[in-house]
Amino acid sequence: MHAPSEEKSDEAKDSFYEELDQVFDQFPKYHMKMLLGDCNANVGRENSFKPTTGQESLHQDSNDNGVRLVNFDTSQNMVVKSTMFPHQNIHKYT
Repeated sequence: MHAPSEEKSDEAKDSFYEELDQVFDQFPKYHMKMLLGDCNANVGRENSFKPTTGQESLHQDSNDNGVRLVNFDTSQNMVVKSTMFPHQNIHKYT
């Protein structure tokens, strides 16, 4: 998936997440579902989001797209895995 960027209108973002919700609900009910793509989101370390996001985000505060992503994930009983584990230096071996 590719979510609208932060500067897009609320209407465009609402429409995107409404369609994503409808499409996602049509998927078979497997044990695990993964959603991959560019969410154009900064997911922060807000305490209220920690059950969905963990505490390892690179951002302190979520932007509007981050809040939308967390709300979608929470409604689908999903987590944001990229913020669950510590980030390692990718240049460690160079």
